[in-house]
Amino acid sequence: MTQTLLAYDLGTGGNKASLYDSQGRLLASVFVPYETEFLQAGWHEQRPEAWWESVVQSTRQLLAGGAADPRTIQALAISGHSLGCVPLAPDGRLLRASTPIWSDKRPAAQAARFFTRADPTQWYRLTGNGFPAAHYTIFKILWYRDCEPEMFARIHKVIGTKDYINYRLTGRIATDYSYASGTGVFDLLRWGYSDALLAAAELPRSIFPEIVPSTEILGELTAEAAEALGLPRSILVAAGGVDNSCMALGARNIAAGRIYASLGSSMWIAASSKQPLLDDAVKPYVFTHVIPGMFTSAVAIFSGGTSLRWVRDQLCGNLAAQARVESADPYELMTALAARSPAGARKLLFNPSLAGGSSLEPSAHIRGAFLGLDLGHSQADLIRSALEGIAMNLRLALDELRRLGDTSPELVVVGGGSRSALWRQILADALEIAIVKTNIGQEAGSLGAAAVAAVACGLWNGFDRIDQIHQVESISHPNPAQVRIYRELLPIFQQARFDQGRLGDRLASLDIPV
Repeated sequence: MTQTLLAYDLGTGGNKASLYDSQGRLLASVFVPYETEFLQAGWHEQRPEAWWESVVQSTRQLLAGGAADPRTIQALAISGHSLGCVPLAPDGRLLRASTPIWSDKRPAAQAARFFTRADPTQWYRLTGNGFPAAHYTIFKILWYRDCEPEMFARIHKVIGTKDYINYRLTGRIATDYSYASGTGVFDLLRWGYSDALLAAAELPRSIFPEIVPSTEILGELTAEAAEALGLPRSILVAAGGVDNSCMALGARNIAAGRIYASLGSSMWIAASSKQPLLDDAVKPYVFTHVIPGMFTSAVAIFSGGTSLRWVRDQLCGNLAAQARVESADPYELMTALAARSPAGARKLLFNPSLAGGSSLEPSAHIRGAFLGLDLGHSQADLIRSALEGIAMNLRLALDELRRLGDTSPELVVVGGGSRSALWRQILADALEIAIVKTNIGQEAGSLGAAAVAAVACGLWNGFDRIDQIHQVESISHPNPAQVRIYRELLPIFQQARFDQGRLGDRLASLDIPV
């Protein structure tokens, strides 16, 4: 029987279970969603039991499809969404039915108090944690201590998202280096928890799980897990990795200098390197790679695909209705219409900061805008301007990574946005780089997890096979005439960002309901 691998991509919106053959070819996948609870402003929680239920359901649906005999599955690994904060009692029981996820930013006061004892710049240089500080695990733990002291007193360990599923699978509590690097107390260069940061937080090291390599086998399935999933107990469970690092692996970032862009709801460009790419101003966010001795450093915009979805929902109702009638993809209709607008969208600019500013932006209060809008602009111009605005924002992210280290002359794109030929060409022109689309689109995270499982169980000797799995489908080269247009627009786009940042600060200070 052909040997197979099981990969889970435990994302913000749900879990995708995928079966791969021993060569890394995708056989089948099933996605099962779960909900995020928005209890109040800045509070984003999910139920760990919902993650487990989605893993069970997606696995059983996958097996029911008959893509492979369960007895052929050698190992599994999970790519998990980052910055999780799951509190466990000494007996392994969940102490909270729902827990904050990566986007939760409630512990602002705890972060501010921490930085009276630790220098924020030194903290960033040590950890590479470039998101706004309140997102990181350590501050959520401090929020537990301040706001739920009775629960906090019963905590044995605080673990991450995929680590909770690994615990349910094997009974072992552990994390890997990539996931630990998002805790807010991980020293990147020493590859371990920082005693100085733990002291500043006044937390014991014991509250965090042991750290192992992503490819370490945690154990076989427990009898309970095997029965729930419908799998043999003999399947080996690897430690897996954080989603950013698994996606980097699956997107072919297996050597220093390689870069990829994730074109999803949020968007980022990430570079792999032997040293973390750090900058006190832009603050690339850094995770250790699932590949030993490497790092993945990224600069993001918070609202890429979500800005385009806003354009779809608010400005393209006619195309959405047409798509329903024709059973078509509304984004394909949108990009077909946008192709009628020339490069530069007739001098219409779009800033995609609809979700506020990342560390790339001049202010967290910056908001999106159309600039230069006049009565002559069409729906096609509005759509193309949105695509171009996102591309120019990503150009600024790429420029920062280029400044900090050597980068490849080509950019691999993954995620839903990579399907659009028009957008790939806009990216090539605006970023002035060859845009490479391969057969790996929205499967990069799953492929990364499958590769970790393959190395962990000995099917692969290393990660070089990733290059063989990727088959180039198209390369979009910069068009000199359109490059000239974007070069002229870029400084105006940059000036508008700074002006909008100042306006955003002023608007944020107003006592007006939102």
